[in-house]
Amino acid sequence: MTKHVYTVGQVNAYIKNMFDQDFMLNRIYVKGEVSNCKYHTSGHIYFTLKDHTGAINGVLFAGNRKGLGFTMKNGDNVIALGSVSVYERDGKYQLYAREILPDGEGLLYRRFEQLKQELEEMGMFAPEYKQPIPKYIRTLGIVTAPTGAAIRDIQNISSRRNPCVQTILYPAQVQGEGAAASIVKGIHALEQLGVDVIIAGRGGGSMEDLWAFNEEIVARAIFECTVPVISAVGHETDTTIADYAADLRAPTPSAAAELAVYDIRELEGMMLSLRLELNRGITDRLERTKERLRQYENRIRLLSPQRRLNEKRQTAADLEDRLRMRMEHVLMQKKHELELSAERLEALSPVKKLSQGYSFVADETGRGISDAGRLNPGDMLHIHMLNGKATAKVMEIEREGI
Repeated sequence: MTKHVYTVGQVNAYIKNMFDQDFMLNRIYVKGEVSNCKYHTSGHIYFTLKDHTGAINGVLFAGNRKGLGFTMKNGDNVIALGSVSVYERDGKYQLYAREILPDGEGLLYRRFEQLKQELEEMGMFAPEYKQPIPKYIRTLGIVTAPTGAAIRDIQNISSRRNPCVQTILYPAQVQGEGAAASIVKGIHALEQLGVDVIIAGRGGGSMEDLWAFNEEIVARAIFECTVPVISAVGHETDTTIADYAADLRAPTPSAAAELAVYDIRELEGMMLSLRLELNRGITDRLERTKERLRQYENRIRLLSPQRRLNEKRQTAADLEDRLRMRMEHVLMQKKHELELSAERLEALSPVKKLSQGYSFVADETGRGISDAGRLNPGDMLHIHMLNGKATAKVMEIEREGI
């Protein structure tokens, strides 16, 4: 018995899980009159939706406040888009709103969602069909009302960014009966003129005011146009079917002009930067080339035959000087040796001895006699003197002991 007993939290969690798994309750539109509307200091809005049959509590969290485009108050008839779930702490279910619209706009919103889903399933919003916006254009076509802030903003920004771009306005009706057909005619007319880009849009307004840009014929005209189309409808938070069908969506007409017309001042700045960079590149390359030429010149100079010949000549001259100095040294040395030899020879010269009073005595054969023991009485001797010689005969020999 006890195993089938659950806590309050378990029961609330189970019920919450059932709510969360219900597909219809996860995305539901609830229509009713607002009561007990309270704006909490946290930014959350608490309210009750009621009709003659009953009531349901609801909350719009601060993070979803962008889904509320007006000041909601008690007594307003609204359509709230959100999910129904259980608040576990109190065990109460309530509506968690993500978007709240006045009841009149709610009907248009449902039409908008239905057409958007149909066209999306047909592939009209597929990114592969989007045409790129040319970066540099010469003609800009504009489909909008001839009066109002949108055309003035587009023309002012276009002329400021690039005064050479020609703007061509097709004065279309952008609100009320016949507006959609007028916008389509404008797109076709500018396409036939061959403009480079078309901006289709208008200033802000209510959903009814912008409804012409939610018509299927406008979406088809944009999708089938061979010229790239930029949509610029309303303010940044406004979204139309034309935005999905266009090749590019701009949050405002001013932003569309900035996307369509390239700022020539930016181009001039870029060209100046490129020119400076090019000049620096050329200067650097010239300097590198000059340095290489100087290196080649030095190498050529080092390898020049004339330079090598001059080096050889200098080497030969150096060798010649060294040879001459060596020869002079050798000659001086030999001269000195010769002088010494001459002096020694002169010291041994018989002539010099003779000039000093000495005589040279030889036997008959001419052999010098220096030993008296070799002589015998009667031997003939030749006595050589400085200025002649005499012949003598040994008469007597006297020997001296040495």
